Amino acid sequence: MGKWIKIAFLAYLLAFLLIPFQVFANQSTSASETIYVIPVEQTVERGLEAFLERSFKEAEEENADHIILDIDTPGGAVDAAGYIANIINRTDIPVTAFINSEAISAGAYIALNADQIIMVPNGQIGSAGVIDGSGNAADEKVQSLWISRMTTAATENGPDGGRDPAYAEAMANASFDVDGFPSGYLTLNAEQAKEVGYAESIESNLNDVISFLGFDPSSVNVVDSEVSIAEHIARFVTNPIVIPILLSVGSLGLILELYSPGFGIPGIMGISALLLFFFGHMVAGFAGWESLILVVVGVILLGIEMIAPGFGIFGLLGIGLIIAGLFMASFSTTVMVFSVGIALFLTIAAAIILFVFFGDKGPWKRLVLQAQTTSDEGYVTNETEVDLIGQTGKALSILRPAGVALINDKRLDVVSEGSYIEQGRMVKVVYTSGSRIVVRELEQT
Repeated sequence: MGKWIKIAFLAYLLAFLLIPFQVFANQSTSASETIYVIPVEQTVERGLEAFLERSFKEAEEENADHIILDIDTPGGAVDAAGYIANIINRTDIPVTAFINSEAISAGAYIALNADQIIMVPNGQIGSAGVIDGSGNAADEKVQSLWISRMTTAATENGPDGGRDPAYAEAMANASFDVDGFPSGYLTLNAEQAKEVGYAESIESNLNDVISFLGFDPSSVNVVDSEVSIAEHIARFVTNPIVIPILLSVGSLGLILELYSPGFGIPGIMGISALLLFFFGHMVAGFAGWESLILVVVGVILLGIEMIAPGFGIFGLLGIGLIIAGLFMASFSTTVMVFSVGIALFLTIAAAIILFVFFGDKGPWKRLVLQAQTTSDEGYVTNETEVDLIGQTGKALSILRPAGVALINDKRLDVVSEGSYIEQGRMVKVVYTSGSRIVVRELEQT
């Protein structure tokens, strides 16, 4: 027993002596500097904003020492760039924009909101004019606001109290020129940007950037923030160009399903397009379950209207819920109005064409009366008796103007041309249409 006590005492003593080394090791680990590298690539849109929001949050939770935005973008949506700028300005972590090729338009605005800018030797920054969906310059009010944002970002960020706002205005205003540069939207290469104070350094790669920032590339902990598959989908789906395509495919697929027997490819494509729309917007943080529930309930009401047609109440309510759900899932009312308008136009046009050529096919035929009254079943049709025209007969009753006449030994319901005809007068058939027989009184001799 004494032997085991000695062994336990020695183990305890050894563990106690190792505590300082463990503390030192933990301090060394915690002292390791961390840099988050976040890519800003392709088109700037709201899906990119959601990715940056998540990446900045992770960097803050990990107490990162620095954030490097690896920028290579041709620009994109102005509103998305504004939200991304807010994310950059909210963080207490120093942010460096590393223009790894180009930062054009909205990309230039994002770079100007960073604490400092570093460019590769062939980098470009600028050409930040605002254009609308048709490729034309935006109206004066939007242009004025955008120029103000560009110049404000330039003056409030950068070393030595900010940058010269004149170059930011020249980037966003084609009619504003700065000395030494051609007219039009200003674009600076790396050398020009460094010369005018719009870049602090020109570096060839990320390691050189890390060294310039004062870190040791061999010891610093570099964390590459990667776009997940779901975020890739979200970035694709939330693109303003893709949204109307998805909604059109969704609505057209469901319309085509009405004219095809069973449930096949059109229905699967339609439902898949709508689910993809909601999945992307939910991943990006724009849509919640409530918007999806509204659309599902709307589809169910439309199904009820199709199975048991009534006064259209379920159909109208279903369409209203679907549109409401789409708007709740959208990040922009303008984009959604445009997208829904295109989808409705294409859907109505397709429905008319399909009804004309395939109106008696698929589930749609349940909504159309198919029963026929044939002579084989004892029904008699009201055919126009043209051979009666010109025939004469006698009024068996007073025509006021309707009554009964005997023509070709047949009692027929007739109507005068509007005049009063006494009983027993001779009449002549002047017009027939279906069951309508018009007669005129003959002059008595």
